[in-house]
Amino acid sequence: MFKYIKNDLPASIVVFFVALPLCLGIALASGAPLFSGLIAGIVGGIIVGSLSGSQIGVSGPAAGLAAIVLTAIGTLGGYQNFLVAVVLGGIIQIVFGLLKAGVIAYYFPSSVIKGMLTGIGIIIILKQIPHFFGYDSDPEGDFAFFQVDGENTFSEIINSINYISPGATIIAIVALAILILWDRVLSKKAKIFQLIQGPLVAVVLGILYYVFTKGNSTWGISSEHLVSVPVPDGLDSFGTLLSFPNFSVIGNPDIWITAFTVALVASLETLLCVEATDKLDPQKRVTPTNRELLAQGVGNTVSGMIGGLPVTQVIVRSSANIQSGGRTKASAIIHGFFLLISVLLIPTLLNMIPLSVLAAVLFIVGYKLAKPSLFKTMYQLGWKQFIPFVVTVVGIVFTDLLIGIGLGLGVGIVVILIKSYQNSHFLHIEEKGNGTNRMKMTLAEEVTFINKGAILKELDRIPENSYLELDVRKTRYLDNDIIEILEDFSSKAKNRNIDIKLISERGEVENPPSYIEFFNLRPKKTA
Repeated sequence: MFKYIKNDLPASIVVFFVALPLCLGIALASGAPLFSGLIAGIVGGIIVGSLSGSQIGVSGPAAGLAAIVLTAIGTLGGYQNFLVAVVLGGIIQIVFGLLKAGVIAYYFPSSVIKGMLTGIGIIIILKQIPHFFGYDSDPEGDFAFFQVDGENTFSEIINSINYISPGATIIAIVALAILILWDRVLSKKAKIFQLIQGPLVAVVLGILYYVFTKGNSTWGISSEHLVSVPVPDGLDSFGTLLSFPNFSVIGNPDIWITAFTVALVASLETLLCVEATDKLDPQKRVTPTNRELLAQGVGNTVSGMIGGLPVTQVIVRSSANIQSGGRTKASAIIHGFFLLISVLLIPTLLNMIPLSVLAAVLFIVGYKLAKPSLFKTMYQLGWKQFIPFVVTVVGIVFTDLLIGIGLGLGVGIVVILIKSYQNSHFLHIEEKGNGTNRMKMTLAEEVTFINKGAILKELDRIPENSYLELDVRKTRYLDNDIIEILEDFSSKAKNRNIDIKLISERGEVENPPSYIEFFNLRPKKTA
């Protein structure tokens, strides 16, 4: 696991700086104690990272669950009652893994997965613009279009124009310049610039800037625009920040409904992220999805037992890990230890990091996920790829992650139905002459009721005095609806002087008297 530590250690530092504000922001958006987000990040890194079969995926609290958590805490009568649902949800995920439910991940089209990555990249950039300019004291963890404070993605950006903080903006611009310079130039010059990552340098400069400008009314950065980690009085008081589940409410049906909801949504988000990160992985490794569900289930059970939010594999942290050169699961595990050690030993130092600097780090992550060149590539692949891709991107930006993916998947299914409608048969006009049209129609391997319209339309177009060869030798499944269409057409054909030759595996039949009887007598396909 530590074979590529020179790659994984710098990557883990970047993931740590990305994960820290997101853990706090998601906890805030969920209406949960701030420390619960950090617990989930620690569990997701150390425990899930150790058990997972993914080499580059990173787990932690999920933005997609924030709305569910916020509602459930109120409905169930408090956070400790909700923790029971988290524990049960983890156990249900373990059952999902044992039942091999991870196969669901393979049924999402590539265009939708690419749209998900691009949409998340755009959302990351849009959500971080206010922080870049030193506006909005709440760390953004909620990736939905409509925010918990009543604003939406674009109104928040517009509001930030009127409340620009000069100090936060200046250090953000400097940090962004350092990150671009590091990525494009310095990292290619010497190994030292590969070991010491640009985000670490940007964060250190941000802390120094805060220290030297503290108290300056114009150029200083106010406390609400800094990372806000709970600071225990000492190691002895650390336990007071933990919450524990109230198992006395385990018989409440609402607890079980919430547990199933958490398990289903967390499993779906994890499987989608697994599919996406596998596509981003330069090594093209394949994550065992059932093992991932087991790892996530254990992680959620542990997180719930000690007061943490539900965890899933998270695309933002995972993509930051990949882009920073992470090679094995060591980077995810080390980032979890960094979260734990920093919360225990240096929470005061963490609270000096400007959010605008972290926004600059996330700008780079978002841009690499949503490169403009990808839109051109998807367009060149044709409308069957481009439309589901664009719908997924727009859906994620203007609604939320799961709705956007659902819209993209729905469009993808419609595209499949359209192509199935078009590809049900092949009609070839062999020759015309002497008042007779000779035609040959070959049916596809599987023809269902979806293809009724296309076949019926083609049969109705056949002119009078024609000779039609109907070839079903390649057809392995013929829906009864299609057989009925052929039966009806046979009656019309006699009136229009159309002769039909049916060509099948059993031979050729001229003008069969009954298609229903003929196809019902066909031998069944053997295994």
